Amino acid sequence: MRTQGTVDRRSLLKITGGSVAALGLTAAGCGSGSGSAGGDGTVTIRYTWWGSDDRAKRINQSIALFEKKFPKIKVKTDFQPYADFWKKFNTQASGGNTPDVFQNAIGFLRKYDAKNVLLDLREQVEAGNLRLEGFRAGLEKFGEVDGKLLGVPVGSNSMALVVDQAVLTRAKVTPRPGWTWDEYHDALARIQETAGRAGDAGPYGIMYLYDLYLRQQGKAFFTTTGLGFTEADLTAWWNKAAERVKSGVYADPKKTIQAKPKSAVTAELAGTEFTWDNFAVRYTAEGKSQYGLAPIPTSDGKRTGQYLGSLMLSASRRTKHPEEVARFIDFMVHDPEVGKIMGYDRGVPATEAQYAAYVPSDPVGKQIAAYEKQLVDSRVLEPITPHPAGADVCEAAFLRLSEEMSLGTRTVADAVKQYFTEAKTALSA
Repeated sequence: MRTQGTVDRRSLLKITGGSVAALGLTAAGCGSGSGSAGGDGTVTIRYTWWGSDDRAKRINQSIALFEKKFPKIKVKTDFQPYADFWKKFNTQASGGNTPDVFQNAIGFLRKYDAKNVLLDLREQVEAGNLRLEGFRAGLEKFGEVDGKLLGVPVGSNSMALVVDQAVLTRAKVTPRPGWTWDEYHDALARIQETAGRAGDAGPYGIMYLYDLYLRQQGKAFFTTTGLGFTEADLTAWWNKAAERVKSGVYADPKKTIQAKPKSAVTAELAGTEFTWDNFAVRYTAEGKSQYGLAPIPTSDGKRTGQYLGSLMLSASRRTKHPEEVARFIDFMVHDPEVGKIMGYDRGVPATEAQYAAYVPSDPVGKQIAAYEKQLVDSRVLEPITPHPAGADVCEAAFLRLSEEMSLGTRTVADAVKQYFTEAKTALSA
């Protein structure tokens, strides 16, 4: 087991073009689904998350401040990379041994609520142990499901197009708010002609981007109970993708797979790539060029379909210390010093107090802040699409089958048929 201040080394979590959803876990042996209490009245709670060593260092610094302010509450910690986190969390949830507090995401709320894993934090708000005022852009409602408060946001992000600025300058491409998908693909062709690389890494497997595209058409990836699009919709999306992979406008999937954990952009295989805006920090660390954030293309020159997403903190329904858990969550999302420590590691801070406390000085941080400010000020943001139980399985299948389609190991027709089969099973479980 790891405790606060003694975190093992972990490889940096690398995610390309995908969703930013996930959690973490604590080791077994800390109790059965709840923290413990000492003879002197000290309470110990367990907190787990997914992420990198750098995130662990920042979180442990934040916990040290919390324990100084609340000396009767101790926090034991654990973290893993994204995939490992979920494997362990599923095991713990099945055994009734979930940690008291854990990092969470929208795709898992209904799933674990249905399994009676998540604590409704509304009672702690009403008791004054957890504040819901002071959040940016309506984020306080992000963790609400069917009237229950199942998660509290710690940061915000939104989909963006990461670009290699030198490549776009050479191609004489200047993305602007409201540009269309046709203009975007014209830009990719110019990049291919002038830079000797693909225009884009290939957006066809990013569930959250396809959701935005569907929302621009008045549809959505999910309804509250199932899929919000048809086999014909997905066939059209993947047919166009297959054509663009073949033409070289989208990067060769074999090469992008070989380049991992580097992204296709920093590996100089493509000039652009869709991902979450707060992941932009990664590109500067990996690559040799200068990278920027460009707007999401639109279907009508206006609607982007975007919303602010967020990592969240959730609590175990089995915790024996709901008040202490609520005070810990409140501290982690509101305390200004925590905002300074965490920076944009988990996205742009969700609360006004932390947002004001941390003003980025680095170019990438400034771009992320400016990008989200533009989204809020331009009023393009919409409510997030509901995610039914099974959404995480649907996302994994979407990524896997789109890759098989792009590699040519499945036809588009077969990939679409298989996706709807797997999604129906996941959403009816």
